[in-house]
Amino acid sequence: MSDTTCPPDFEKALAVGRPPNVVKLFPHSKALLVSGKVIDRAMREKGKAMTIAANCRSHITLRGVLRAAKRADAAVILEIARSEGGANAYCPVSLWNLARQADAVMNELGVAVPVAIHADHYGIKAEKDLGPARVEIPSLFDAGVTSIAIDASHLPDAENLAANIALSPLVPAWAGYETEVGEIKGASGLSTPAEALFLIAGLNAHGIHPDWIALNNGTTHGIEASASGIQVELTASIHAALAKYGLSGAQHGTSGNSSERLREIAAKTATTKANVATALQMISWGVKVNDYGNAILDASGDLVKVPGQGVSEELWAEMKAYADAHGIKGGNYKKLNIVFENKILGQAADIRERMVQAVEDFVYGLLADVFNASGTGAIGRALLAKAGTYDLGPKAARLEDPAAWTPEKAAARAKNLSSDKGLEGDFDD
Repeated sequence: MSDTTCPPDFEKALAVGRPPNVVKLFPHSKALLVSGKVIDRAMREKGKAMTIAANCRSHITLRGVLRAAKRADAAVILEIARSEGGANAYCPVSLWNLARQADAVMNELGVAVPVAIHADHYGIKAEKDLGPARVEIPSLFDAGVTSIAIDASHLPDAENLAANIALSPLVPAWAGYETEVGEIKGASGLSTPAEALFLIAGLNAHGIHPDWIALNNGTTHGIEASASGIQVELTASIHAALAKYGLSGAQHGTSGNSSERLREIAAKTATTKANVATALQMISWGVKVNDYGNAILDASGDLVKVPGQGVSEELWAEMKAYADAHGIKGGNYKKLNIVFENKILGQAADIRERMVQAVEDFVYGLLADVFNASGTGAIGRALLAKAGTYDLGPKAARLEDPAAWTPEKAAARAKNLSSDKGLEGDFDD
């Protein structure tokens, strides 16, 4: 590592804290890649803290986030959604190379904080998706993933539960596990305590103990199109209803929400994971944003590039011309990631550095001033050193009777739940 001064507990945490797939892939590494459980526990240990789950759509973003994590001594999550970096990727960073890029950069920069590698929004939209998932999910852990979100929230509640039960054996017991309820869409069809309790109690009855639950709590994904944003009180009430199961919250659609609202989420709910994608992409490119990373569009609905920031003016002109030729506008500029990654990495060193620095400064501000995550790197290392293992186990015991949660009885219970999943939306952020 470039920094030879190791923080307290680092060597012990490194020796015991890396899960078997990470050790196998990187046997000589000094990068503390850990289970998502470690990140969650570090936030809970500090209290009223959450950390960034950064969608690393590009190498530039990944570098900036890791530099910010080191600067804040904050445990963080690096993630890519299945739609972004899966088999039909529009991003060059994928589910199969994210861990490799993270390991390399952490060793290069001397990053000693715990970092989890998360496969976000692993979507199951129909029963036919289960067969391919049974093949693909093990390949993700083979490639260094240490945490996953099984997202069957597009399905009716009983089918969501059944899909999680069917796929949970593919997730190692030590790994971070996120589940979702109330398809993440717009500001209608909001999740309810009853819907969340149905999913989590049903999983508990089958001995499945997720670390996080993602809700539809009033936000959108991508560029925030509404001032309503995250509903803090709704989120807090659902988390309170789930408290006995040890659930933490995963907040999706964080880009575009004000710092004040995000501070409320950290302070008033059980949220420990906050997904950020679009803001990081826009800031790295030099797009004009407001104080909390939401892109500012011109009268024609186009992004506005700030001269002297982000990519070179020549490359931005090329990116805009490509977008115009393909009918791409606003948040859908994300489709340019895979097209222009190598041209971005081929820019002059000073251009690349200002891109990375902009991401670092924005993420550091979130970690230190909004999310209350500073110092959780040390907390995570201490948790691993004390536990003496990479597997921190579940946060709750089995509380529900399996006999009360057969498929037939679960289907009967689900009939009393709302079927309104809200408007169609974008699920990457």
